Amino acid sequence: MEKLGFGMMRLPQLDENPEHIDQELLNRMVDSFMKNGFNYFDTAYPYHNGASEKAFKKALVDRYPRESFILADKLPIFFVHKDEDIEPIFNEQLERCGVDYFDYYMLHNLCTWNEYAITDADSFKFIREKKEEGKIRKIGFSFHDEPEYLEKILSQHPEVDFVQLQINYLDWEDKGVQARRCYEIAEKYEVPVIVMEPVRGGALADVPEEAEKLLKDYDDRTSVASYAIRFCAGLDNVIMVLAGVSDIDQMEDNIKTMINFKEINEEEQKLLDKVSNIIHSKITVPCTSCNYCLESCPKNIYISKYFELYNAEKQTEWKGFSQQLNYYITYIEKDQYGRASDCINCGLCIEQCPQHIDIPKFMKDVSDEFDPAADATNEFFS
Repeated sequence: MEKLGFGMMRLPQLDENPEHIDQELLNRMVDSFMKNGFNYFDTAYPYHNGASEKAFKKALVDRYPRESFILADKLPIFFVHKDEDIEPIFNEQLERCGVDYFDYYMLHNLCTWNEYAITDADSFKFIREKKEEGKIRKIGFSFHDEPEYLEKILSQHPEVDFVQLQINYLDWEDKGVQARRCYEIAEKYEVPVIVMEPVRGGALADVPEEAEKLLKDYDDRTSVASYAIRFCAGLDNVIMVLAGVSDIDQMEDNIKTMINFKEINEEEQKLLDKVSNIIHSKITVPCTSCNYCLESCPKNIYISKYFELYNAEKQTEWKGFSQQLNYYITYIEKDQYGRASDCINCGLCIEQCPQHIDIPKFMKDVSDEFDPAADATNEFFS
């Protein structure tokens, strides 16, 4: 198994409807991927409103022998409230994908706000049983939450074969995502890591001009995105790097990067640190996460976290469902945190802010960015 995976969350589309996938182009991309020795494909129940799994079948199952590719799929635990909910979804996924078993199968986006899927229902028991039946080869979960919760889950479930984490060089030291800390916890428990969002939704392919010049002055033959892929692929405990691609050029660049793979060297790492600093300097809200404002907020809004997510969202090229939105939903579903839209413009937070940020003004921007999408997502999953 090669270390580059085909993420099927951002497939080429014929128009604005996410269900209208350009199947002909996808087939060409799959053919190129397979021809060059890569065969790992990652999809999920809600990707492209359910069309991703069906597109996978058309591109792979209908055209290649089952043993020639590796399929990863995910149980949408946001639909699971009792044990009886799980089996019908699992069987539907097998039918959509046209397979008898999944090579890798995970609980999708395990976090505190949907913990009911492992308490009210026993989703871990289900995937263990399916592994015993031979319908799953390896079990795990994808994760978008704080490191402490990751440690709790890994300590309670030593049976997992892998964990899927958001890792990239920009989020490595980020206070919101805490990619390094999550990676180190997985390493501590000797659980292999599959990386998602290595290029941060396109943000690390389309960096600010100043940052791009740094990288091109160092090596003008190497693509900007390739540094992001190589950073993740060079981590010792990483067994797979998923790259979500929406056109053939992105696919070919990723293939070229991995066929000629070289780990990030010391000089390149210093460059990436500079690139990270440049990207962070372009942030929309200059919040330093001191959190003085949190003590004064009557609505208990997680101001600094929401600003971190908003800044990341504004730097992300992909404008569909994003991991920043994913994290936002995680926070607002925790009972102790208010939505950005809960802000009453009292101004108490401004008095506490050392940066003198007009927090209510920006909080409205955060709400406009995330709340409608969060409501739509919750409606889709309800």
